[in-house]
Amino acid sequence: MSILYDEGQQAIATESRRVLDARMDKARLLPLLETVGQFDQPFWDTAVEQGWTALAIPEEHGGLGLGLAELGLVAQAAGAATSGAPFLTGGYGLAQALVQGSDGALAAEWLPKLAAGEVTGCVAFAEGNAALPPKPAVTFADGKLNGTKPAVPGGIAADVALVWAQASDGPVLVVTGLAGIARSPVDSYDNSRLYANLAFADTPASVIASGAAARSLALDVLARMAVVTAHEQVGGAEALLFIARDYAVTRKAFGQLIGAFQSIKHRIAEMYGLVEVARANCIHAAACEGTDGFLLAAADARISATEAYDTNSRDCVQIHGGIGVTWEMGLHLHMRRARSLAVECGSLVFWEDVLVDQLSGEAA
Repeated sequence: MSILYDEGQQAIATESRRVLDARMDKARLLPLLETVGQFDQPFWDTAVEQGWTALAIPEEHGGLGLGLAELGLVAQAAGAATSGAPFLTGGYGLAQALVQGSDGALAAEWLPKLAAGEVTGCVAFAEGNAALPPKPAVTFADGKLNGTKPAVPGGIAADVALVWAQASDGPVLVVTGLAGIARSPVDSYDNSRLYANLAFADTPASVIASGAAARSLALDVLARMAVVTAHEQVGGAEALLFIARDYAVTRKAFGQLIGAFQSIKHRIAEMYGLVEVARANCIHAAACEGTDGFLLAAADARISATEAYDTNSRDCVQIHGGIGVTWEMGLHLHMRRARSLAVECGSLVFWEDVLVDQLSGEAA
């Protein structure tokens, strides 16, 4: 892929943004932030209707056979609209693990359902502060999982999960259905992410990778999800840039537009710079999909996009002054989403460590 989008990709970006602009409603999304266990069903219905669930799934499994770049563009539009459901990212991570895993029958069972939007998926790797713990507390033996994965994004409503677990001879990646398992909803800063503790008790599961291959696949899945998340963060950061700009050229103070003050102009210019650096890193990471440099590019995209969204969410509120923190203004949607996305798929510390590891040795 070129570092520029082709006509088809531009059409995906334009159409996804047009559809979401028409269908998303701030008044519907704000209550979800403080309501445990609910998500924005109209957004998810739109995602299924538009075929976004099938974008990056191979055609032989009912998908569209497109790639990370196309899904990233949809995620960017979803980020701008602060979409109220986490399933696109989790489903993509699960689908990629099934495509690359060792169990063809399992892939044939779940991928068509994921592509059609008939089931939703989540990825349960993290424990505590570790995005990919070296020895996970959740165990796998005799074809069954035991233990608890905390605060899994999408865990409240997902139908199937990709789980990082510990077997007797090392780590394994397993796929398990979630029907009937105990789920404890987590009341969080951004409840539309549907965080839940998943408690496995002799839960049947199927291995798709083990040992060193499991860790390599898990890291690849995390990197792919991080790039999707980075696109979503860029979409949110860019939306905040436009909101701040529009306010600065309409609001007056001391007899003139606040956009005339250097402190405001400089801050908006910095917001623009952060968005464009993060956007370039996202495009590069998507273009590197499947290459040796993908992990490094994914870390770059994740770090820069997190900085852009976090900074722009703070600065946009500052530019608005007191009205920026009011519920009716709606900036809470971006403020809370910026914080929740910053810790999903691995924190900044995790991705900074990945970046250092990739740049060490010959790469340095």
